[in-house]
Parts: sequence; C-alpha cells; structure tokens
Amino acid sequence: MAVYNTDTEAYDNGEGLTETSLIVLKDGSVVTTDNRFPVDITNQTVNIDTSTPLDVNIPGDINVTQGTDPWVISGNVNATIIGSPVVGSNKPFYLEVAQGLIPGYTFDHRFGAVPSMSSSAIGTVWDINDTIYPWDALGSGSIVNVERNNGSDNGLVVTVQGLDENYDFAEEDITITGANQTGSQLFTRVNRAFVSGNGGNAGNIDIEAGAAGGTTVARISAGYGQTQMAIYTIPAGKTGYILHGTATGSSDTDAEVRMMVRYFGTSAFRIGHAFELQLRGGQYDYTFQTPIPVPEKTDIDVRATMRSNNKRITAAFDVLLVDNS
Repeated sequence: MAVYNTDTEAYDNGEGLTETSLIVLKDGSVVTTDNRFPVDITNQTVNIDTSTPLDVNIPGDINVTQGTDPWVISGNVNATIIGSPVVGSNKPFYLEVAQGLIPGYTFDHRFGAVPSMSSSAIGTVWDINDTIYPWDALGSGSIVNVERNNGSDNGLVVTVQGLDENYDFAEEDITITGANQTGSQLFTRVNRAFVSGNGGNAGNIDIEAGAAGGTTVARISAGYGQTQMAIYTIPAGKTGYILHGTATGSSDTDAEVRMMVRYFGTSAFRIGHAFELQLRGGQYDYTFQTPIPVPEKTDIDVRATMRSNNKRITAAFDVLLVDNS
C-alpha cells in the first residue's frame, strides 16, 4: 500500500516509486487549481443552502432574474459570489423593501392633516382640530365602534388597522349597516382606518373606543376615504428607524411643530424633534442622515402649537421597520 511521503509530497509504494493521481481533460490539459474541472449545469436545477455563506467562483457572464420561484440564471457565466446571498443588487434598497423582497424589513409612511387649528391651541396633526390624540382611550385592549354620520355611507366597508393587546399588527373589516357598528377585534392602538372596496364616504366616519359614544380614536373625514394621522406606535418585535420628516402650513401659518415620543413603560411624552413653520406657509423637510432608532411599542405623536389662527397643518414621516430577531 502506498504511504503519503510528506517530504516529497507524494505517495510512496515502498519501492522507491511514487504514485501520483492526475485528472486530464480531453484537450490534454491537467486539472489544477488554476485550470479547474469544468461542470456543465445546462438545464439543471442548482440548490443553494442560504443558511451558510456562499463561496462560489463562476467564470463567464451571468444574468439573474429575481422575483421568480426559483430564480432564473441565464447567459454566459462570469461572476464571483462570496459571502451571504445578495437580494437583487441592481435595485435600490428601499425599492426592494417596498416590494417585500427583503425578509425582516418593512416600512410605513405616516401622514396627517389638521383642518383648521385655532390660535394658541396645541394639538396633534390629525383629523380633529385643537385636540391632543387620546393615546390611552383603548386601554390594554378594546373593541372599536364605527360611527357613520351620513346615511349614504351605509354598506361601506371600513378597514381598521392597528395593534392588538400584544402590540402585534391587527386588522378588522367592519361593514356599516347603521349609525353604529361594533367590531370584535381588540385594539390597543389604531394607526389607520380607510374605506375598502368601492365608494367614498359622504360624511365623517368616526372610529370610537369601545361601544357607541366612546372616545374617537380615528376619523375618516368626509370625502377622503382614509384617516390622516401623524401618529404611530412601533409594533412588538421591531425597531423603527425614522428616515424623513416633513410638514406644511397654509398661507400665513405661524406654528411650532414637535415630534413627541413616549417610550414603552413610561407615562409621559418627551420631545424627539422640533421645527418651525413661519409666515407664508411653505414646507419643512428634513432627511435624517443617520436614521433615528425607535424601540418597539414606542408611541410617536406630531403636535403643533399655533401662533396664528384657523390654519391647516400637515405632517408626514417615514419609518423603516426592522425585525429585532
């Protein structure tokens, strides 16, 4: 039996002869680390375990069609793939997030408008004038009531979105059949409501905490089809990253606008960002070069303090949501 000789780096059969194994290609060349063994995978299925890093070297041109299942690889191969798999590297990152192509990443665009705030009033930028949003109205979990204020809205389906008693995403469709229609889903937060399907709302539609007559926690203003609420609560198991904020005021608006935050387990809001809207309306617009992290279950409330009278304020911000694990 041949034994490997570490001095000669070959196998010795004990008679002074060495045994060496070579692989020779049909063109006469020897397979080495510089002349690798060719593998033809035409019309073959290649399974890649993405739980471990990839270390694949492929000579030639390669085209990857993403979004199919499985992905389609075509063309002359010429690529080196080292490290973890990259999702559609030819697309902008935030486009892939919006398309749901990056696991563990989602987004939410929040926007609100207050119709007409009074001078010296302090209020949340949402559909009700001169009012701080009633954050604690739903308690540790409550059903909601849909109150319609115009009989023409009978038959509309209202979708209520928010967080359940565990601060996980929750959604409920409630069909308007009369002046009041109560749902069954428990909510601790209502982040959005909108009219689903066909038809728009002729009158205001209020989403109330608990039974009919409860505190209004969202309003779909007449003709808008959706709430306008510059508020948000980060769901459980996620961290929110604020990317961008903006606000506008109608002509001759004079106001201070503040982004207030309340961290889970605390009782008071504190300021997280501030800006001014002065005279002639206009727009405040700010992109955070380093996104601002916001922990799970944190409440965000954009509020305005008015120095002018009867002015419309709008505000919006973008949140990137990343799974904590």
